[in-house]
Amino acid sequence: MPSRLRRLLMPILCLAAAGIGIAAAMAAQAPRGAPVWSYKVVARYPHDPGAFTQGLIFRDGFLYESTGLNGRSTVRKVKLDTGEVLQRANLPASVFGEGLTDRQTERGRQLLVLTWTSRAGYILDMGSFATAGTFSYPGEGWGLTRSQDTVYLSDGSAQIRLLDPKTLKERGRIEVRDGGRAIDQLNELEWVKGEIYANVWQTDRIVRIDPKSGRVLGWIDLSGLLSRHGSGGRGADVLNGIAYDAARDRLFVTGKWWPDLFEIKPVAPAGGKR
Repeated sequence: MPSRLRRLLMPILCLAAAGIGIAAAMAAQAPRGAPVWSYKVVARYPHDPGAFTQGLIFRDGFLYESTGLNGRSTVRKVKLDTGEVLQRANLPASVFGEGLTDRQTERGRQLLVLTWTSRAGYILDMGSFATAGTFSYPGEGWGLTRSQDTVYLSDGSAQIRLLDPKTLKERGRIEVRDGGRAIDQLNELEWVKGEIYANVWQTDRIVRIDPKSGRVLGWIDLSGLLSRHGSGGRGADVLNGIAYDAARDRLFVTGKWWPDLFEIKPVAPAGGKR
């Protein structure tokens, strides 16, 4: 390049080089999305295809499940191996049942059941399924889970409410974010090894959440679970329902009107870490 032309172009070249450097630095500092895991099917069990699954937990060898739809909302105790409903309570016909968890009280073990838009939850005795009370909350109710000292409630937004396990009154919130992106449509919740797992409504993904910060730790992509591994998905709706067996480290998932419930094992991405 002639020296005169080089002198003329040098400012432009310097600006371009600086621009490339700035862009590279910005890209390096930009928040990256959490890793996406796949899955392996460990076992498949029968599931009532008439169950519009909303909440799911595993306690003392049995599944406890809440179902939705007005006039059809129930709470059930289910035998894992056969899908047989061993015990059942109907919620009032006027409410749309939602998420489910349990708690230990001085009066024994109880089940907590949300409703969608009624702003009221039901408290059931876990042994008899008799109604032991109600509790209230503003807005909508979607999913429930708990740790030893906190009950977590989702409402379809990117926020998860933190409730006192005794009073069931709200004492804080976390916002779920993957990098700079808020993750809404959080539905059914489950407590798994110190993390919150959440179904993201109308997707085939479960999001893993840090319960203190709301930061997304990872995703589990369950695409093809029912179609490739199930007994047939006619009439089935979206993925929904997560239950964890802490004693045997087993993770169960199902969906609304699914004929199957699956035990799965999350599989890390190649070279990835938990």
